[in-house]
Amino acid sequence: MARVNKRQMMSMPVSENAQLALDTILQKPTRGIPSWLINPMEHSVIEQLAGVKQGEYVRDYERVYIKMQKAFGTCMLDQYIPDNPLSMGSHGYESADKGPTTGADKIVIDGITIDSPETTAEHMERFLFAELRAKIAAFDEEKTISRILKEESEIQSKLGDGILKCPYGHAVIPTFEYDRYGYLNYFMVFALYPELVERHFSLQADYGMLVNKALAKAFRIGNLPPLYRIDYDMADSRGTLTSMESLEKLWFPHFARCIKPLIDAGIKLIWHCDGNLMQMIPRLIEVGLSGFQGFQYEDGMYYEKICKMKTKDGEDLIIIAGVSVTRTLPMGTPDDVKREIEWLVANGPRTGLFLGASSSITPGVPWENIKALKDGLSYYRIHGRG
Repeated sequence: MARVNKRQMMSMPVSENAQLALDTILQKPTRGIPSWLINPMEHSVIEQLAGVKQGEYVRDYERVYIKMQKAFGTCMLDQYIPDNPLSMGSHGYESADKGPTTGADKIVIDGITIDSPETTAEHMERFLFAELRAKIAAFDEEKTISRILKEESEIQSKLGDGILKCPYGHAVIPTFEYDRYGYLNYFMVFALYPELVERHFSLQADYGMLVNKALAKAFRIGNLPPLYRIDYDMADSRGTLTSMESLEKLWFPHFARCIKPLIDAGIKLIWHCDGNLMQMIPRLIEVGLSGFQGFQYEDGMYYEKICKMKTKDGEDLIIIAGVSVTRTLPMGTPDDVKREIEWLVANGPRTGLFLGASSSITPGVPWENIKALKDGLSYYRIHGRG
């Protein structure tokens, strides 16, 4: 059993907003609809929401970020990213650094130039698999549990009683390696060497089993809210990045076994949806997921259809519904924002519904639309469906 410092033990916030969030996670009937976190990337918007002077975010970003969440009415926050907007300028992402997926001219890893499926496969066999085996051999469950509880407790303490902190960023699942090798190199390996790719998924799942068992114990020991969002992009606007047939054969079996400790512990797993993930949704539900977040409606994510689906146990899904950050907020009017919130509420599940923006809000969104979002969420947080 992990040794846990009393200061690492979570005490559930008791404010009205936090209780509303917890009751929603537990899918109890509620009067209001809780608000999920907001993550605007434009500094002036953060400062205006927080009610602070211009330039104050850069000087004291964590304090201003928390003040913004509280002023916005956030009830539940999972991903804690106070410094995330520091990567943005007034016109968007301004870093000069280029990586494998952001235009690097050359990819060299461990002395190997990654310029073909063969060199990618070579690096995977020589280095990537060895790295995973070493992590499995060195895994320390007690330290992992202690680290999770310490991190979650510290963030909850910073947020205070007004916002419920749900765990985020701890679970391990099998993932693609496009961030390491680039899209072209990795997906050529996926097509040409499926056995190699499955070995990678299997090793990731072996490690994920260890981490996720520890995470499940941390939930129980620390009395953490039983909701966890898995955040990994596996689709673009056209559909899944690989065929569903290949995912069924190579990925899903390993994904299912490594999340089982969390599902068996009664933790409700939800999936972050970028792109058109409609093909994957029935299978994600089948293996035990309880809901979804982050819908790109314009890419074919059928919100009404998804919200009518049930978990494998026949319960309503947990849905974190958001006003579109790619369409309505940047290009619509305040009336459009209001109508979209009404649509999300009208078509959302009767229990387990959160409201927010569909993802991070990029620079350039009109302030009037941000205000309409804030006002609309405030209305439903207080009045619910009326």
